[in-house]
Amino acid sequence: MVTKEQVEASLTSKLKPIHLEVTDISGGCGSSFEVEVVSEQFEGKRLLERHRMVNAALEEEMKEIHALSIKKAQTPQQWKPLQDSATQAKDA
Repeated sequence: MVTKEQVEASLTSKLKPIHLEVTDISGGCGSSFEVEVVSEQFEGKRLLERHRMVNAALEEEMKEIHALSIKKAQTPQQWKPLQDSATQAKDA
């Protein structure tokens, strides 16, 4: 069984994200996860390449994971404006 913590550890060590959100959407059995990853390593990469990087970072875990939904694979520059607008919306 793969845990949320294992997924977080693998992505953190390999992609060095500035933002990482991992959600176990399998009800606790470790077979389905959603991830949001913001990493400088994605700079200059197309979306497909970024998804491949996430899958490669989870190579061992993917042997046991049945579904992985990559909700976001962004650079810090792409992610920051979204955070700024979310903060402004909350403050309004």
